Amino acid sequence: MSASSIRFLMCSPKFYDVDYVINPWMEGNVHKSSRDRAVEQWDKLYHVIKDHATVDLVEPQKGVPDMVFTANAGLVLENTVVLSRFYHKERQGEEPFFQQWFEEQGFKVHLLPKDLPFEGAGDALLDREGRWLWAGYGFRSELDSHPYLAKWLDIEVLSLRLMDERFYHLDTCFCPLTDGYLLYYPPAFDSYSNRLIEMRVPPEKRIAVEEPDADNFACNAVNIDRLIIMNKASDNLKARLAEANFRVIETPLTEFLKAGGAAKCLTLRTTEPLQPVHHAVATVESRTIQLEGHLLDSGLINRALDLIVEGGGTFQVLNFNLGEQRQSTSTAEVRVTAPSHDVMEKIMSQLIDLGASARPQEVCDNPLETVELDGVAPDDFYVTTIYPTEVRVNCEWVRVQNQRMDGAIVVSQTPEGAIAECKLLRDLQKGDRVIVGVEGIRTVRKAESREQRTSNDKEFSFMGAGVSSERRVELVVEQIAWEFRRIRDQGGKVAVVAGPVVIHTGGGEHLAHLIREGYVQALLGGNAIAVHDIEQSMMGTSLGVDMKRGVSVRGGHRHHLKAINTIRRYGSIAQAVEQGALGSGVFYECVKHNVPFSLAGSIRDDGPLPDTKMNLIEAQQDYARLIQGADMILMLSSMLHSIGVGNMTPAGVKLVCVDINPAVVTKLSDRGSVESVGVVTDVGLFLSLLTKQLDRLTKPYEIAQTV
Repeated sequence: MSASSIRFLMCSPKFYDVDYVINPWMEGNVHKSSRDRAVEQWDKLYHVIKDHATVDLVEPQKGVPDMVFTANAGLVLENTVVLSRFYHKERQGEEPFFQQWFEEQGFKVHLLPKDLPFEGAGDALLDREGRWLWAGYGFRSELDSHPYLAKWLDIEVLSLRLMDERFYHLDTCFCPLTDGYLLYYPPAFDSYSNRLIEMRVPPEKRIAVEEPDADNFACNAVNIDRLIIMNKASDNLKARLAEANFRVIETPLTEFLKAGGAAKCLTLRTTEPLQPVHHAVATVESRTIQLEGHLLDSGLINRALDLIVEGGGTFQVLNFNLGEQRQSTSTAEVRVTAPSHDVMEKIMSQLIDLGASARPQEVCDNPLETVELDGVAPDDFYVTTIYPTEVRVNCEWVRVQNQRMDGAIVVSQTPEGAIAECKLLRDLQKGDRVIVGVEGIRTVRKAESREQRTSNDKEFSFMGAGVSSERRVELVVEQIAWEFRRIRDQGGKVAVVAGPVVIHTGGGEHLAHLIREGYVQALLGGNAIAVHDIEQSMMGTSLGVDMKRGVSVRGGHRHHLKAINTIRRYGSIAQAVEQGALGSGVFYECVKHNVPFSLAGSIRDDGPLPDTKMNLIEAQQDYARLIQGADMILMLSSMLHSIGVGNMTPAGVKLVCVDINPAVVTKLSDRGSVESVGVVTDVGLFLSLLTKQLDRLTKPYEIAQTV
């Protein structure tokens, strides 16, 4: 396109001033702009552009001081314009004046819905070769406007998310140049947008500016062929542009920087070439989700909306029905929009974890794909969480069986109806039908009542999720003891995951007491805890240290191997107990009271004991079998074994994680479950306090029973 045929629209700064604050640049600059200096700077820009192109003028109007920034009038392509819908009410008064001008010039005018913000060529920039449209969102323009642009302009739209409030419009940090070059400031965008830019613009044509140039609005430039007109550029940037055969003209626009604009903001190119690679394409995807629960009280609605925005999407709340009574739940329908299918899938996966789901009328069946190779799931398979899950099959919600995290969902048909089952990858068989995507999936989250959230009387209720590092340990133990007692008396199940630290810290006798008194129904650990428990029982030492005197014993470093050798001679821990070789300790009590235990081996194990399962898959399966039906799992200073157990434990099981290391406790208790608590303390002290508290609870109960 020849320079003589290139046209720009400008508006004189006759009424320009900084009258309000709608971006960070305006902060502290209200009524501090010089009208005379602004006119002088605008005139210089006008004449520079007029020397290289044709400039049309729109009449300035009182009451709309930002009308000088004509880039926001709309987006023009050939004889079509999509008018702006301004985000801030301060600028909405400009819309009719720009509409009138375009209609008088014979443009075909498109109007977006009034509640859908889009700020014209400030947030939509055509590739200078006319191949596609770059469109920004995040501060002023909504992602939902992009499909309209693709349809009306018959062009591919590439959506870029803005992250830095200083660069609130795309044209403040992004400038497509002739011959496919791009001048831009990468930190202004999220990682997805930067990847998209790198996919479309080859590295030799990407000119990334440093922050000082970005702050001087170097990217807010006017490009006419090989000429770039801007407010200011560093010597380094000018040199890099010169290497690409661009000539830079600097014209100061400091008065307009006070309002957050420069050369590009002050102009709207009204002649644009069109040679699209793809027609009417927008990768933007939208879905409508439902949320139900105490949405306001629990902060669930805020978490969901924040998650959408942080994930790179946008939202529109379509319906919100607030519960009228204090026990009532609320419901909401939210339209979620994302710049691509991949981003949408990531957002939806996280929303599902919060309990969101698609509207049932929109999804009758989940997409299914067939397993083609044993142990290998289809691409894009849905990865399960700890929460009870339901999936859409034959237009009905079906509860997933054997719920656990990090599995796939297999759907099968039986004479009794459809069955959905959670399976580990290794258990998938050729021909299994596996759910892919996240379209018809929801997790069932417990709706906590208002009374539960506000009540201070927690004596008989399990603690909310958290890590106790500064609270008095005695208070935490008191609540846990009440829960232990309740579970035992109701015939429930407690599983304990324990590490060798339990023995080293003197907690072995207390854990043995819990087993003896019927508080423990399953014990899980590694080779080490059993070895050192048996060493202590047989020789009074743990790792060669006398447990009563706290001093090393001569030759004690061999004790654990002697303990292993003894058990191996008898063939098993149970055989050693039955034949009198092992007469006390944690595992002695397990054998005597028929409490099943499982020991998972590792590469570092000595021996190992004959009971230790060195086959990893067998050990995992045995762990999963023992925790089935558990009401509570007590994790005692065994991070790796506890993480493994946590991964196979569904929501609804109470978790207590005890360790002297706060990082370990946080990792174990931070699973998303509200029925977990972390206790930062010495595990031996914890077990001692727990047994004492249980004894205090039991004695009054036994007296009452005898009476």
